[in-house]
Amino acid sequence: MNILWLQSAGCGGCTMSLLCAEDPGLMDLMDGAGLEFLWHPSLSQATGAEVRRLLSAIEADEQELDILCIEGSIVRGPRGTGKFQMMAGTGRSMLDWVQSLSGKARHVVAVGTCATYGGITTAGENPSDAVGVQYDGSHKGGALSADFTARGGLPVINVAGCPTHPDWVTETLLLLAEDGLSTADLDGLARPRFYADNLVHHGCPKNEFYEYKASATELSEIGCMMEHLGCIGTQAVGDCNIRSWNGPGSCTRAGYPCINCTAPEFEEPGHGFTETPKFAGIPVGLPSDMPKAWFMALASLSKAATPERIGVNATSDRITVPPSLKKPKP
Repeated sequence: MNILWLQSAGCGGCTMSLLCAEDPGLMDLMDGAGLEFLWHPSLSQATGAEVRRLLSAIEADEQELDILCIEGSIVRGPRGTGKFQMMAGTGRSMLDWVQSLSGKARHVVAVGTCATYGGITTAGENPSDAVGVQYDGSHKGGALSADFTARGGLPVINVAGCPTHPDWVTETLLLLAEDGLSTADLDGLARPRFYADNLVHHGCPKNEFYEYKASATELSEIGCMMEHLGCIGTQAVGDCNIRSWNGPGSCTRAGYPCINCTAPEFEEPGHGFTETPKFAGIPVGLPSDMPKAWFMALASLSKAATPERIGVNATSDRITVPPSLKKPKP
């Protein structure tokens, strides 16, 4: 299967993340799966007239297009023309090209949260009128209509993340190559369920602190970051702490709170990313599926039962009190 990759309004970080795919690397994986780039603006040698001929051939149905990948948000301004972002040398806007080529592709994949829901480029007043490929924030209908389906019968597949995990992209491409992805495999926001059925909280190395509500108060400390430092890994979808990044990495493993970058409108939470909004001392954003009364009761009991080791270590930048040795039997 072939892939045409377009980079629209964004930072290119999802391509940079994709190049960090490991065991196997990106090119080895694609070779083994029979996937090839027709063109990628950062990875392909072709430029200028050669690329224009390729795009024209796809539009004219002279070149089949299996997978159209789009990275970055789609700019619709000014006044719906898309002319704030033109594709160099073509005289046409990126909005126009996305709408045209999407109708020719067997599958359309939005790579990263800018492409899926608008992301960082929509923050603030959004003067460029940037949107996602098929979503405008959490609402259906972006550069493409809400009811768009590609030739393969699927809506735009939203591989959200800022940046997206390299394995989320490669696994999506592998599933498409094997005809192994259906609408039932996408969640309510069209994200592949193989990662969206998990929470970032799953596998987090701070879970012992979370269980006892032993909380860090500063970013340098190793306790749970939900209560004071804005972490919403208990609400954010993603297998980030199960399928780690760049070796053993993840945001929370590195000591930074999860900011729910796989979700629409994460870019404007209404407060600082490292702040936890509270009402009467209770975090406003509670874990998914947990009633507030239950959380208050469990938190109170957990704090009362916190072992000294966990309580002390939570506000330290390293393990201060090690686990106690088990006493030998008499």
